[in-house]
Amino acid sequence: MSTSPAASGFGPIAETAPPSLCDREPHVPADRLVAEMVPPPRFDSVRFDTYLPDPNQPSQTEAVQVLAGFAAGLGGAHALGGGKRGFLGFGRPRERAKAPAGPRGVYLDGGYGVGKTHLLASLWHATPAEPSLKAFGTFVEMTNLVGALGFQKTVQTLSGHRLVCIDEFELDDPGDTVLVSSLLGKLVDAGVALAATSNTLPGKLGEGRFAAVDFLREIQGLSAHFRPLRIDGEDYRHRGLPEAPAPFADEEVTKVAYATEGASLDDFPGLLAHLARVHPSRYGALTDGLRAVCLTDVQPVPDQSTALRLVVLADRLYDREVPVLASGMPFDRLFSEEMLNGGYRKKYFRAISRLTALARDAKGLVEGA
Repeated sequence: MSTSPAASGFGPIAETAPPSLCDREPHVPADRLVAEMVPPPRFDSVRFDTYLPDPNQPSQTEAVQVLAGFAAGLGGAHALGGGKRGFLGFGRPRERAKAPAGPRGVYLDGGYGVGKTHLLASLWHATPAEPSLKAFGTFVEMTNLVGALGFQKTVQTLSGHRLVCIDEFELDDPGDTVLVSSLLGKLVDAGVALAATSNTLPGKLGEGRFAAVDFLREIQGLSAHFRPLRIDGEDYRHRGLPEAPAPFADEEVTKVAYATEGASLDDFPGLLAHLARVHPSRYGALTDGLRAVCLTDVQPVPDQSTALRLVVLADRLYDREVPVLASGMPFDRLFSEEMLNGGYRKKYFRAISRLTALARDAKGLVEGA
């Protein structure tokens, strides 16, 4: 729901009102889902040499070295073809039709903002293969792809790839665990190299969320596919940076929305209601063409389902470097203490971190309005 700045005393700034996300109901065809499985715009230009390891965290330097070797080891033919070195770039050439022994992937484990996605995207860029032979997507995007194409078609589509990267590997329910576990198993059998990021070690995925013995056994099966690579450090988005800016007044947010070409304007409760009507696989398309998102009346999210949808939107906005200007509550008060102490706490802290970074980016819009 957009509002006019006239009532606040600013007067009309643009001839037409800013667009509202609530008016958008994008349709995303399956072929677009496949074509867009590349690093998001924020990570277009990242490379291993643009990652700046914290000198106090030697694990960060080690991660760069291991992943660089991993990328070098993926040159040449497909993993099941001949003349390929060991999976991490070491060892003797393998015989044709014999997959390398040992783990088929690397798993980047670390806290929020230590640069895991930067490193994963750098690996994608460094792997010597055409973009059509490499896939990069979040865990949610991967499950959405299976939903759009069907399991067998997804296996066929990805089996010819040199590398599949899965960012933000999170388990929301046992069904997704079994689905992705089965998919990864098929890809490993096809000789596809895997890389993933998460805030939790593979053997601990789902801990604190589900207690079913069968579910935990399925998770343990996943861990065998990866070599865990721990990355320690503090959130770079907060490293040496000022605290998140305080929210602005409704009137100021509205003024900026009218004054900024390509900015959207919505009241926060209305946007949360609209997200329930749009599948999360379409949240990226929901933000197409936007240069800024302006939100009024930000409030704590009312329930877990709404919170998880907001996490996906925050990820898509962050990936696309869309600044977020808001009034109401500060972003670190979006989620209740119960949520922040529950099984999805890692997602909520990531969303707070990313929205805070986007709020900092939006400060320049106020100064220029």
